[in-house]
Amino acid sequence: MTADQGKVRLGIIGLGAEGGMYAKLLTEGKVPNMTIGAICDILPEKQATADDLGVPFYADYRDMVTSGDVDAVVTTVPHYLHPEMGIHALSHGVHALVEKPVGVYTKQARELIDFAATRPELTFGVFFNQRTNPLYQDLRELISSGELGALRHTSWIITTWWRPQPYYRQSAWRATWGGEGGGVLVNQAPHQLDLWQWVCGVPNSVFAKCAYGFRRDIVVEDEVNALVDFGDGATGSFITCTHDLPGTDRLEILCDKGKVVVDNSTTVTITRLTQDERELSEALDVDAVRRLFTGQLDKEELMSTETKDYGSVWGAQHAEVLRNFAAAVRGEEDLLAPGADGIHGVRLANAIHLSSWLGQEVSITDFDEQTYLAELNRRIEAEGTFETRS
Repeated sequence: MTADQGKVRLGIIGLGAEGGMYAKLLTEGKVPNMTIGAICDILPEKQATADDLGVPFYADYRDMVTSGDVDAVVTTVPHYLHPEMGIHALSHGVHALVEKPVGVYTKQARELIDFAATRPELTFGVFFNQRTNPLYQDLRELISSGELGALRHTSWIITTWWRPQPYYRQSAWRATWGGEGGGVLVNQAPHQLDLWQWVCGVPNSVFAKCAYGFRRDIVVEDEVNALVDFGDGATGSFITCTHDLPGTDRLEILCDKGKVVVDNSTTVTITRLTQDERELSEALDVDAVRRLFTGQLDKEELMSTETKDYGSVWGAQHAEVLRNFAAAVRGEEDLLAPGADGIHGVRLANAIHLSSWLGQEVSITDFDEQTYLAELNRRIEAEGTFETRS
């Protein structure tokens, strides 16, 4: 599609909370280069919404894809369905924007990504809306520039996902291995798993401790503590849960020449050292050490600090993903979140699960996806409700 062919006609697969929000954004004109082409949902009562909007309604996404009513689709459906819907759309010449995660396990995620690579003329994106946050865009640029030196350690505590028990009773597939594929790692935290690796790089391995049904009546994880190894001595820790009512969102990145602290995804404090920390350590004489320990040393001799408040950009994130995706379809921009990037978060979540199941460190660079799938299927079989996966 070229720029003079008008707006991208989006087919929304699944008119739930997410799909309904996207429909609202489009009908309110908040995505100027995109319009609703059609709506698909397995619930017949959703046709009333399509009728109100004056767009076609389909009960089967395959019929919508081949209807000629849409140029692209977005998949706002349970996680396991994302790959098959994405592949079907791309195989019929329709662009695909897949909700996070790209897949529940790496094997199915790779199937979609590998197929998309055979259709380079089509646009394939993943809905990582938090990549639109200028804070994380600037942070990624800062870290990749090398200004702060090599990574030493990074930690992210992201526990602002409080979910009361009735949340898990909304649907029979929710918080199950066979229906959802996991808990907080696949439903709430994929954005942070993506951003963490987008900014700091992909780790080599992980050792994790997960709690399953710790403070909620569910079988999947509601608390995660993971330690990752980036190589060259650099490490990281990731903590998340769904039972912390006040919650915390704090990202720290320690490098050789400084440190970054992000609070609540809105405020960034950057400390820049005057030299590499090891050089500063070697250069201090005994008197300077004495003054340091007695609080008499002026730390401005060693470092400078700046704080920037980005404010909240929550309301604009989803519209920006849709706008950028449409612009990519029209050949006007590159994708902010290419679909192939989705494998990183899926693989890290899988590796965290597998490490906790096996009680050992698990490689990410050489991830054993067959062992993961076998362990996942064991848990699906134990539920006795859903079919196993292949």
